[in-house]
Amino acid sequence: QVQLVESGGGLVQPGGSLRLSCAASVSIFGKYTVAWYRQGPGKQRELVARIPAGGMANYPDSVKGRFSISRDNAKKMVTLQMNDLKREDTAVYYCNLQSDPYDYWGQGTQVTVSS
Repeated sequence: QVQLVESGGGLVQPGGSLRLSCAASVSIFGKYTVAWYRQGPGKQRELVARIPAGGMANYPDSVKGRFSISRDNAKKMVTLQMNDLKREDTAVYYCNLQSDPYDYWGQGTQVTVSS
């Protein structure tokens, strides 16, 4: 059974930084597109960052220049470095691995940006 285990969430003040990590138990990590999504209070789940297998990272305008996604295929891990956090970044953040027909999700980790 595939498991994605996220860590690194918490409470941070506006302007602060957090680093999220996701460890995956899949057999061939390198073939997956890896991504982070988030779901804020009363909002739909939205894409935060994505790296396709062998491709370049891409981000929505809302986080571009502040967030950075990286992957380590050997360690089967994906990380999300979040800088200059804003109150509107408050959400549950989810790790995602996708390679048709497979689509795996972590349990989510809470990020709260508040003074």
